[in-house]
Amino acid sequence: MGVSATAHAQSDIVRHNEATFPIASAIEVPAGYSTIFLSGMGAPVINPKAPAKSLDAYGNTATQTEGALKRIEDTLKGMGLTMGDVVQMHIFMVADPQTKKLDFDGMMQSYTKFFGTKVQPNLPVRSAFGVAQLANPGWLVEIEVVAVRPSHH
Repeated sequence: MGVSATAHAQSDIVRHNEATFPIASAIEVPAGYSTIFLSGMGAPVINPKAPAKSLDAYGNTATQTEGALKRIEDTLKGMGLTMGDVVQMHIFMVADPQTKKLDFDGMMQSYTKFFGTKVQPNLPVRSAFGVAQLANPGWLVEIEVVAVRPSHH
């Protein structure tokens, strides 16, 4: 739905992207769109044999980011939306206990599978935060998004 700032109809979402980084620097949403706020989502369990709520149950930052984004994609799909309708994203990250650092590269590796691709070129505005911990001790990543849709849908 979003288009570049150089070629858009008056009623379209405008995504400004002055940076070479795969996020929008600003997004304009005109009147006539409804706003959908999704709660934060973490990754699903990938190893049910691992201890509950453990890092082994959910995987590393890249795996967890992909899992959380897939859950978001599925939730949006159930509402008739796609990742292309996402206009804002907050990513909350915990340092990997093995490296004691945020795995920003691992997060980006999975993020770029969903945003800025040939199939889905729309980029959200985004902030990534390093936090002390998340509610689920096995999560390294929790992501919340805001999506929009024209009200005539």
